[in-house]
Amino acid sequence: MDINLTLLMQAVAFAAFIWFTAKFVWPPLMHAIETRQKQIADGLAAGEQGKQSLASAEKRIAEMLAEAKSRSHEIIVQGEKLGSETIEAAKTEAKVEADRIITAAKAEIQQEVARAKESLRNQVSDLAVAGATKILKREVDAKAHADLLAAIRQEL
Repeated sequence: MDINLTLLMQAVAFAAFIWFTAKFVWPPLMHAIETRQKQIADGLAAGEQGKQSLASAEKRIAEMLAEAKSRSHEIIVQGEKLGSETIEAAKTEAKVEADRIITAAKAEIQQEVARAKESLRNQVSDLAVAGATKILKREVDAKAHADLLAAIRQEL
């Protein structure tokens, strides 16, 4: 094999090409590659962080949903309790009102009975006086015999 000037010049040209590429071409390419790698790494990290955030948000949503269900159950129980208390209070109030009405009605009935008895006593005493007048064929003076008529009324 002959080493001549052509081969030597090719080696020098190749070395110059390698030096030029290493000095001027390689650094911008490496910078672009490193920038792209950083962007990809950042994107992957953001994706992973997004997954963790999503898992955390789903966990919080599940907790909030459970809390809301619990709270709604408590509200329903309180509503039912308030409803039953209201019904019981209304029943008690209605019973008290009914008892008051019954007591008032009984008192009114007793007064009516007393008035009816008094009216009957007066009518019977008037009938007794009328009957005695007819029997005796003379007028019986009601004023003169007021004590007697009062006694008769009491007996009836």
